[in-house]
This record gives sequence, C-alpha cells and structure tokens, in this order.
Amino acid sequence: MSTTAMLERPRTQPGIPVSARQIVLQTSGRQHGSIRRLASPSDVGELIKPFVFLDLAEVPFTGKPLFGIHPHSGIATLTVVLQGGFAYEDTTGKSGQITAGGLEWMKAGNGVWHDGGPLEGEALRVFQLWVALPAAEENSPPESQYIAAGTIEQEGPARVLLGQFGRARSSIRAPQGINYLHVRLQDGERWSYQPPPGHEVAWLAIDRGSLRAANDIHTGQLAVFAEGGSSIDVVARGDTSFVLGSAIKHPHPLVLGYYSVHTNAKALEQGEREIARIGRQLRLQGRV
Repeated sequence: MSTTAMLERPRTQPGIPVSARQIVLQTSGRQHGSIRRLASPSDVGELIKPFVFLDLAEVPFTGKPLFGIHPHSGIATLTVVLQGGFAYEDTTGKSGQITAGGLEWMKAGNGVWHDGGPLEGEALRVFQLWVALPAAEENSPPESQYIAAGTIEQEGPARVLLGQFGRARSSIRAPQGINYLHVRLQDGERWSYQPPPGHEVAWLAIDRGSLRAANDIHTGQLAVFAEGGSSIDVVARGDTSFVLGSAIKHPHPLVLGYYSVHTNAKALEQGEREIARIGRQLRLQGRV
C-alpha cells in the first residue's frame, strides 16, 4: 500500500480556515487492473472502521461479470454508480439494473452471495465500500436495497447515501452512527462538513478533480482526517466529485475471513457456515 503519513502538522492551505480538520494519512492505494484498492480491513480500514474497504473501479463492458458471484458475511457493501450502469443479482432473490447515480446496498449479515457486471455502453465507474456491521447485526438475515438516482435526497452539493446530513436523509436501512455522502463541487466552490456528535472517524476519496483542504488531495486518493469533532473544510480545484464518510468508531476488532469481517471468531465461523451452505446450493444449480 503506497501511503503518505503526515508526521507533522501540515500548514493550512490559503483559503482554508485555521480550524480545518487535519489529515493524518493520504494514499493512492494499489492498482489491480481496472480497480484501485484504496482501503482494506488489514490496513487503512483499521483507522477508519466501521468503513473497512474501498475500491474505485472503472470497467468497460465485456459481457462478463465484474467480480463473478461471490459471498460476504458480517458486513454491508454499498456500490455507488458514478458512470455507466450495471446488472445485479443476489441470493435474496433480487435482480435488475442500476444506472449512473444509483446505489446497491447489500447487508450481508449472516451470509449472502451476489454478482454484477457492467451494462453495454459507457464504461462502468463505481466506488464500492464495505461497512463492518455492529455485533447485534453481523449475523442477522441478509437484506438488499437498490436505490435509483432520482430518489436520493440531497443537501446542497451533497447526496446523502447513508445516514443524514442537514434535512436530507438516506432511505437505506443502515446501522446508526454512519454518514456517507457523494459531493460534487464546481471549480473554486467551497464546502464545509460538520460531523454529528460522536462521529470522530472521517475520511474522503476523490473520483474526479482535486480538493484543497489541510493538504491538497487529488483524483484517486483517499485522505484520512484526524479523529475529533471539528469541521472538514474544502475548496474544489476544478470540477470535483468525491465521497466522504464519517462515523462513530467501530469498537470491535476486525476478525477477517476471505470475503467477511466480523467482531469475533465465533461470529465469523457462523457466517462462513452459512456462506458454505449457500455455495453448495449454487453449485448444484451450476452457478459456481
């Protein structure tokens, strides 16, 4: 993982208030073909949990699935379609298509398998996020929601993907204490985010353009802010699109399976048993 750790207090950039939240880490992640992995549970995810994984991907249409059908447990995944569209299917019985601006929320809970691939036309560009579920929900029944772009509430330039910001609220049934926003700013536009009380974890990742904050943040980078309750203040350098997450810090260790994140070994074992059970059914159907 290529990272730049901020070991001394950065100078505040011109045009950013002195109170701007400082950045403790910036990373460009690792490139795997068409996928840029910005955070994993074994690295940056430890700093920003419950946000434990983030990919930025741009994939042309090939007629093949993006990842192939695969399982999860203990987490929820949220895919934000930035460009293009994709077809989805999951073992809760849902299938369909999502186009630019839409969302796929898959609360894996005790275990689920899902699949998806780009639609024909413009290359599919997405952020895919994993959220570690609280202990009370990590082995709950799976639930998926697919949200069309036109139904997502917005406060100023920020679309509210999870949680609440200002008067806008997400329709996704996510755990409490998590905000996740998609923000689009025009060149030179200033924006400030004041996290709710208790949201000490905060980060952002840029899809297009650049931001001037405590440090400059560029396309394809993830920036982790110092823990605390102060505001995050940015100015766009060029037309800019980015996602921002803030949350109450996940209080549990991250116990990892190959596609799973749980709070303890017993919960992981239960989730992996359910994943294996569903997998046997899929093999009988010739799907894996």
